[in-house]
Amino acid sequence: MTPGSNIPLSAARVTVDVAAPVRLDVSGLLLTADGKVRSDDDFIFYNQPGGPGVTYRSGGGAAPDAIEVDTAAVPPEIEKIVVTASPDAAGQTFQGIEPTATVRDAAGGSVLATFTPPRLGSETALVVMEIYRRNGQWKARAVGQGYADGLAGIATDFGVTVEEPAAAAAAPPAAAPVAPPQPPAAPPAQAAQAAQAPSTPPPAPAAAPAPGSGKINLDKGRVSLQKNQTVSLVKGGRPLLSLVQMGLGWEPAYRGKDIDLDASVIAYGPQRNPVDSCYFGKLSILNGAVKHSGDNLTGEGGGDDEVIVVDLGRIPQEVTGLVFTVNSFSGQKFTEVAKAYCRLVDAASGEELVRFDLTSAEPQTGVMMAKLIRQYSGEWEMTAMGDFVKARTVRNMVDPGARAL
Repeated sequence: MTPGSNIPLSAARVTVDVAAPVRLDVSGLLLTADGKVRSDDDFIFYNQPGGPGVTYRSGGGAAPDAIEVDTAAVPPEIEKIVVTASPDAAGQTFQGIEPTATVRDAAGGSVLATFTPPRLGSETALVVMEIYRRNGQWKARAVGQGYADGLAGIATDFGVTVEEPAAAAAAPPAAAPVAPPQPPAAPPAQAAQAAQAPSTPPPAPAAAPAPGSGKINLDKGRVSLQKNQTVSLVKGGRPLLSLVQMGLGWEPAYRGKDIDLDASVIAYGPQRNPVDSCYFGKLSILNGAVKHSGDNLTGEGGGDDEVIVVDLGRIPQEVTGLVFTVNSFSGQKFTEVAKAYCRLVDAASGEELVRFDLTSAEPQTGVMMAKLIRQYSGEWEMTAMGDFVKARTVRNMVDPGARAL
């Protein structure tokens, strides 16, 4: 495709992935006829991965990130979904980097169209493509419009409320568009984005960043995550590649009743292929890079019930993802569990780095608590999950874990 060209979509459900020689952050915005989002909930990205008919899918550092659009599920007041991309590294431009967007049939994976925006330079973010509705027919349009003020500039242009640091208040204007311009006029930045606000009480966690300002990292101290939020395990500009402990804990919901749960971790390769699992029956995997503390049969007592120790620097290169799970082999449901959480701790100092408290429960026997994904640049990212599944053993968690990567 060339800038401004369009094609009718032959599939009701499509994905748009954007690939480049470097890691990109890809997002989607649901726009009404006035070219604006209805609310911040219509901004779909790594920390808010789901909306009506539109889903963000991480490539896990081994494949491009993508936006999936189920046109049959898009609300009638939404006329277009714009797909954007920006380099993951703060301040990096598209100079010398040629991103390519690929539209695929989500069901079979067949390629419907590709588009590489030409003549890129100082742009730090792009509106790459649009999936739009015209006279009842869904189409894809190649756009390639560049912005010099990052993803925050795009988000603000389309009506997302963005809190930016004072130093960014005088950001340069958007670069001239590569293709004929079609975006609406840009309103001023306003309040903080509510979708990223942390929820756990003191010690105060680091706040989530505004879109385009980079993922949350460990520089401001302990990070408290909500479901589906992500933190980059980087501190002082350096990836955390030392020994960490993933502590998992829970309590019986009813006094006097034991609850026997099993914590596990499943290691996956770049194609979401399972490599090995560490649990009470196999306490060490990956040549000792991952170790399990052993089984807790009751859930009673304070502190972590089970601990999985991970030496991030020794994880083999063929392992790109770790999914941490909790199962009830005895068949007890998570509605019988209270105060379930997971937390990442620096094994050397004992400092709690990241925490995720499970705030809801479903009558299921398994839950995926968190995942660690290795990025292109070598650092690891942790994402809070909290996804319940019908699974009483770690073996039954392997397929759901792969789908969640």
